[in-house]
Order: sequence, then structure tokens, then C-alpha cells
Amino acid sequence: MLKSEISGAGIGLRLPHAQQLLADESIEVPWLEVLADNWLVAGGLNQHLLQAVSERFPIVLHSVGLSLGGPNPLDVNYLQQIKTLKQQTGAHWYSEHASFSGNETYKVADLLPLPYTQEAVMHISQRIRQTQDFMGERILLENVSTYMSCRYNELSEGEFIAAIAAEADCYLLLDINNAFVTSVNLQQSMSSFLQTIPIERVKQIHLAGFHDKGDYLLDAHNHPIDPKVWAVFKSYINQHGAIPSMIEWDSDLPTLARLLQEQQVAAGILRTAITSGIRDNNAGDEQCA
Repeated sequence: MLKSEISGAGIGLRLPHAQQLLADESIEVPWLEVLADNWLVAGGLNQHLLQAVSERFPIVLHSVGLSLGGPNPLDVNYLQQIKTLKQQTGAHWYSEHASFSGNETYKVADLLPLPYTQEAVMHISQRIRQTQDFMGERILLENVSTYMSCRYNELSEGEFIAAIAAEADCYLLLDINNAFVTSVNLQQSMSSFLQTIPIERVKQIHLAGFHDKGDYLLDAHNHPIDPKVWAVFKSYINQHGAIPSMIEWDSDLPTLARLLQEQQVAAGILRTAITSGIRDNNAGDEQCA
């Protein structure tokens, strides 16, 4: 079962903000998400900083390097680094993406979506179960942004994610920005996607800003969260209750104060759901145990 101490609205930890988070005791952030790939360096300043941060703030781990949907065997050395980092920091859970990032010949610095087929469901589910056996716990799987449809799709994206969660018996990290980007780029129904996602599996939400390129949206994580994404988030929380949610801002980093302004918007939406008597979705962990 996942630990219950993670609640409210968090932010992604980025190195330029780490010292300020440690130095200013007036900063109140309930939890931080650590992109593990940025910190997998033995020794050195980064490790010392991360250890200090983890002693003050509850954290969760997120990564982009496992290539869960890829054809190559899972990188056990990479997984061991993740597991060690999780033990060292006391992170509450670990999340990855429903994607792949290359094969034996080619590696790409991106999260490539999978075809939405039954074969792909079984392939990635087997690899998630392998990962969970290695980690000794369930992981969270995140939906990714897409920019084109695969002609061989047999399922909708929501059906694909739901099928994986059931087959692998994993939790989900619902990225509302990614879902919005996909819905616009592919002219698909955002509401249909959200209705298909099994809420009892959703343990965390991502919020981020996209870059409007005119004829498509780019999942750039370098802008404030769009009002339309805020509206979807608010509606989802009002319907399902407060779910731990965090702000991703990965490039063109703002000041920590500006990032915390976004975090406070999310925190306000979560507080309203709680005070309105909507259940806290984390209370349902036992439904998947």
C-alpha cells in the first residue's frame, strides 16, 4: 500500500530552487517530486543537496529513462539506481511513462507513444510487473503527450491505459496537461479519455504548461498552466476528490516564487474539494491491494 503522507499540491524539485527551499523555512510546500534522472550521480553536491531536501520535505520519484514500452530488456542497473535512490531519500513512490525511447540502435531524448493494441498492452504490462517485482511495490504509470495517431490502434488511449493498469495491477499518474495536448493535437474528446481512466488507480496528477505552436500544441513544460487545463483539473477534482497534484516546469525556469504561485492555485482547488466534503481519493488505496 502507498504511504498516505503525500497530499495537497507539490512542485517538481529543480536544482536552481533547491538551495532556496532549504534556506527559507517560511516556504511551505507539502511535498516535492524528484526527477530521478537528474540526480543519479554518485556523490557530489547534487546528492548532498537531495539528501538535505529529502530530510525536510516528503518526496516522490519520477523518471524518464526506463523505456517501459521498449523492445530491449529492462535496464536492471538503472532500476537498481532508482531503487537505491528511493531508499536513500525515503521517497513515497516511483512513477514512469507509458512510452519507449528507442531500441538497440537508436535512442531518442523523448517519450515515444506506443500503439494502442492488445499486443502492446501485454508487452508493457509484463515489463511493469517485472519492474514492480524488482522494486517490491506498485509503480505509477503516466500517460504521455502525442502528436499523431497510429494506424494500427485497436483501442482509445483511455482504454489502453486502463487495460494496462488492470493487467499490470499498477497505479496511475494522470497528466492532465498531456491529455489536453493530445486531445487538441488529435482532435479527440478529453472528457471521454478522463471517463475511461479508472479513478481508483489514480494516485497523482501532473499539471504543466504547453507551448502553442499554432497548428499544434507542444508539451514543453516551459509556460504557466493554461486556463483551459486549470478548468479541466478543477472539474476533475470536484468530481473525484483531492488527489496529490504537482506543478511541472522543466525549462525556461521561473523564480521559485512564481512557481509557488502556480502551486497555490492547485492547492486552492484541492482545499475547496476537501472542504466541500468530496472524498480524498488516497483513502481508496486498499481497493487495489
